[in-house]
Amino acid sequence: MSKGPKTHHVVPNPDGGWDVKRGGSQRASSHHVTKQEAVDQGRTVSRNQETELRIHNRNGRIASSDSHGGDPNPPRG
Repeated sequence: MSKGPKTHHVVPNPDGGWDVKRGGSQRASSHHVTKQEAVDQGRTVSRNQETELRIHNRNGRIASSDSHGGDPNPPRG
């Protein structure tokens, strides 16, 4: 699992709500009440910065991943 600067993560905040974090960063770049709000913001940031977006469950596991550029294994069309 890559947590380097080429990723963004939607993660649960221990105090409630959801955070969008740059890979490897301790500080959240944004905080949201609902997971959907965090996912929407994370997708926007990820598209703009051409990073991978990793969406985590409440338990911290990655539930899904979106690639927004620089994918070493893009799907064949």
